[in-house]
Amino acid sequence: MTQRTSDSRLRQVFTNAYGGLPRAFWVQWVGVLVNRLGTFVEPFLALYLTTARGLSIGQTGLILAIHGAGCLVGPVLGGFLADRLSRRVALAGSMVAAALAMVGLGLATTPVAITAAGFVVGLTADLYRPASGAMVADLVPLAHRSRAYGLLFWAINLGFAIAAVGGGWLAERGYGLLFGLDAATCLVFGLLIFFLVRTPEQPRARTDEPAVGYRSALRDPLVVALIALTVLYSTIYTQAYVTLPLSMHMHGLSAAQFGAAIALNGVVIVLIQPFAAVWFQRFQPLHVLAVSGLVVGIGFGLTAFAQSQWAYAGTVVVWTLGEIGMAGYAQSLVSELAPPAARGRYQALFTLGFSSSMILAPVAGTTLLATVGPAGPWIGCVVGGVVLFVGHLMLSGPVNRRREAANSRTVTTTA
Repeated sequence: MTQRTSDSRLRQVFTNAYGGLPRAFWVQWVGVLVNRLGTFVEPFLALYLTTARGLSIGQTGLILAIHGAGCLVGPVLGGFLADRLSRRVALAGSMVAAALAMVGLGLATTPVAITAAGFVVGLTADLYRPASGAMVADLVPLAHRSRAYGLLFWAINLGFAIAAVGGGWLAERGYGLLFGLDAATCLVFGLLIFFLVRTPEQPRARTDEPAVGYRSALRDPLVVALIALTVLYSTIYTQAYVTLPLSMHMHGLSAAQFGAAIALNGVVIVLIQPFAAVWFQRFQPLHVLAVSGLVVGIGFGLTAFAQSQWAYAGTVVVWTLGEIGMAGYAQSLVSELAPPAARGRYQALFTLGFSSSMILAPVAGTTLLATVGPAGPWIGCVVGGVVLFVGHLMLSGPVNRRREAANSRTVTTTA
């Protein structure tokens, strides 16, 4: 009887974590996982440019900066395409473009050609994200949407963790394998979406509604506030790859020890996130975001007291728990606040909130490190965590009123 009860509870846990989502979403989930399993080039791009192509540190830095500029432009274009084309066509097309760009970068040999290809790779890297985010909003019922976004986040982390390990092994056998397999997984993702997913009819703005797009999104104070908090959160989070390795190096720890500590981030996410998402559904989304943002800030703040590998690993576990709470909810709220005909562009702005950290995080982290000292970045993270806590709580009332008004309009229209 005890064994049967235990099995029943386990089945219920898995049903709560994975049930209630349409088949088309799971095709998308598999595609995201396959695509991230092939993320081989990005972690090793700087090493590839300096070793395989023999470029100087200055040339490599310039190419990486131009690549980063492409990463900022890509979501803006992707959001426009997601709303003008069908989500399916926009997502599949962006994956084909990403595959071609990856092949082009692998074949480029001159600095000019490599720079141009690097920009296109950056442009296409996140071109699919607005269409992907909008597709979830189109396919998944509102009650399950935050969990669906969280599961995509889980797939991204699982795939990237495996790719980071496999990429090092492949790089030793030739960088051509990295580019070829990365391009192949992009194509697989695109083909899965194009042939196996049928999205609902593309939402269009009604004739009696004002025009929707980037301008209307940027005039929406709730959306702008959510995205501003996303920028702050992503700037804090990216310190894990900017100042955390520098801090560990200052305490005499090796790159391998940093890799082992940061690997815990993926392990904790893979083990906990799907089940934590079910538990979080008991609470108000913005309350979850407020507490999770504070935990992220405190987790990074604890780094100021870490000196050993185990201490650093402990801080990684703490801020990863906060990261799990942040996953899915902000993106789901943005999808709710967006007019259906502009979901792609609203998702693009959300993606930009994360992409901007590629520029802001290194500047903020290294500046605080140089001016305040070793504890500077981590003090800044705690302050940022407090701002995330207060900011999300302040948004709770206005966002809930907007959601209730939208739900009442939906009910009235249906009646």
